[in-house]
Amino acid sequence: MSQQELLKKVIQVLNQAGIQFMITGSVVSSLQGEPRSTHDIDVVVAIQRLKVHKLVKAFPPSDFYLDKNSILDAINRRSMFNLIDLKAGDKVDFWILTDEPFDQSRFSRRCSEKFMELKMQVSSPEDTILAKLRWTKLSGGSEKQFTDALRVYEVQYGKLDIDYLEHWAKKLDVESLWKRLTDKAEIA
Repeated sequence: MSQQELLKKVIQVLNQAGIQFMITGSVVSSLQGEPRSTHDIDVVVAIQRLKVHKLVKAFPPSDFYLDKNSILDAINRRSMFNLIDLKAGDKVDFWILTDEPFDQSRFSRRCSEKFMELKMQVSSPEDTILAKLRWTKLSGGSEKQFTDALRVYEVQYGKLDIDYLEHWAKKLDVESLWKRLTDKAEIA
């Protein structure tokens, strides 16, 4: 199964199970900025324990690795769990929605996009930029994360809520990265 097919299956399963979600990471920065290959799919989920069995049942162990106990542990710890396509090797990182203010804000601002004839919820361009800047900082300065944020900024410029970006850049303590991004951006 290709990465696009895996994404399509994940979206269908989440929709059918009634699990709220938001696609994030490089998949979304590629849609909103400059396309690039990525090795995983990042999804923020608001999943309740009652729906774990629906998720596990949809991905049979003959084709996928998805551990029920890992999901329950991730829910308890507000962390993440993985789904791995055993044949293609593609991975989905499911991040549990936390009570952290930025997490709540970006989840409430998610927007709908069409992909392969499926409606999916994705992070807003502003939140994609902020999340990429935060990952740049957390990773010790990843240029790949920074460039993703920069390209989304350049492509989406003119449609972005700059006040929102500046507010969260300060709260997330990524103001220096935000300034570097705006200084480096090539806006037509």
